[in-house]
Amino acid sequence: MSSKTASLTGLAQFERTTSIWGPITLGLGFLVSLAAALFAAFGTGLGITGQEVWTAFGIVFATFGIIAVVEPISYYPILGRSAMYQAFMIGNIANKLLPSALIAQTDLGEKPGTRRAELIAGAAIIGAAAVHILSLIVFVGFLGTWLLGILPPGLIAVARLYILAAVFGAVTVQAVVSMKNARTTIIAAVVSAIVVYGVIRLAPALTNYATAVSVVAVIIVAWFARKRTEVDTATGAPSSIGH
Repeated sequence: MSSKTASLTGLAQFERTTSIWGPITLGLGFLVSLAAALFAAFGTGLGITGQEVWTAFGIVFATFGIIAVVEPISYYPILGRSAMYQAFMIGNIANKLLPSALIAQTDLGEKPGTRRAELIAGAAIIGAAAVHILSLIVFVGFLGTWLLGILPPGLIAVARLYILAAVFGAVTVQAVVSMKNARTTIIAAVVSAIVVYGVIRLAPALTNYATAVSVVAVIIVAWFARKRTEVDTATGAPSSIGH
């Protein structure tokens, strides 16, 4: 058996393993989280009723339900199947895991959408999670109260105001640099601006759905505006299953 054949066999086994254990671990994580929430609601004597729980669920689902559909579609082309399981189990995808995957893929010269890019994303997510856990233990668990006590209130207020925009801005720039697709980038910027500054102002009721509407609109417009004769020759690596 050649090394290439052995490599493909190993990747096929990897795909099979992640397709089995990915849903299992996500399902177990969901059950643990649900059990903790139900215990907090009904096992601690807070007096929360079932109707109140369903009402709260309906409000949250109406606001964020569509994001649960849009986010996997948006992240999958960059992360791939196995890294998607990791990302949704860990959380903080947009502001931590996705930037880590994009930076790693860019530094290693791999375009998202290949098997190698998927493995790179998975390794980057593991590294990001390890660093996050260590930093939480040190800077939050041991030094959190002390650090907050010595920081000026004005600095904390400024950080709260701009940190989220800075993180998402960095993610956007990294995505543009790694994808290297000027046509799609221009379409995304124009369509998002139209949705945020046009559609939302005309229909304020859609404010909570601005991100979802923008993502779906960009996907549709980019699909119809793509080059029909464009052939992806940027990499010779085999595509990942499902890509």
